[in-house]
Amino acid sequence: MNSALPQLNKVLEAVRTIRVQSIKYEVDIHNEIKRALDAHGIPYHHEYKLAPRNRIDFLAAGGIGIEVKKGKPYSEEVKRQLQRYTAFEEINGIILVIERYQDVPEEFNGKPCRSIGLRKLWGIASK
Repeated sequence: MNSALPQLNKVLEAVRTIRVQSIKYEVDIHNEIKRALDAHGIPYHHEYKLAPRNRIDFLAAGGIGIEVKKGKPYSEEVKRQLQRYTAFEEINGIILVIERYQDVPEEFNGKPCRSIGLRKLWGIASK
């Protein structure tokens, strides 16, 4: 078992509590993630700079990265971004939080990767 999975699952549990009626801006999702992580006592850095031009939206305890996307961006571009982020030593696992669900590989660079579609959490079919 990957040693990052317990912490990844803890962060997933927190993020899955998010319920938002409508999303106007990506920052709205960021604010909800902050509330969820705070409520679950999970420390994090917001807008964490991994390297020049590589800033992940959140770096939570245990090296769990969270990347947020509003809408349904170009799938391959998002996957390349997740793969790039997981190449950094600070990242032990990564979660894509996206308005409309998007499939992602189980791993990038040997690190676990998961996707959460917010509309799916709200009971709206989004796949």
